[in-house]
Amino acid sequence: MRRLTSCQRSGQGETRTVDTTEFQEALLRKKRELLASEGLKPIGSMMGNSRQGDMADQAEGINEVHIALKLRSTDAKIMQAIEEALERIDRGTYGVCRDCGEMISAARLRAIPWTRVCISCKEKQK
Repeated sequence: MRRLTSCQRSGQGETRTVDTTEFQEALLRKKRELLASEGLKPIGSMMGNSRQGDMADQAEGINEVHIALKLRSTDAKIMQAIEEALERIDRGTYGVCRDCGEMISAARLRAIPWTRVCISCKEKQK
């Protein structure tokens, strides 16, 4: 089933429509990838016994756990953004910039299908 999002550009009377089917498929594919990865699984097994080995081994183990936690946090944020993007598809607001209300370019949506803002607004945030 094809879903479309339309946006009227402010003051210009021009309406653009985006077919969200391609983006929904990409979002669902990334969601499956994240769920299948180690990033969102419990990390208890990674921790092992951190008291074994010398101080360098222990430090390396702690560093590995820290990196795994950071990756897990990033994956969780992406998963949340994917869920929100899927909700926007359902509401018919997918592809509309949260900040300025303009349509997000198809190239940006293909690169980051869970994005909430257009490239201009993203650059202003920096």
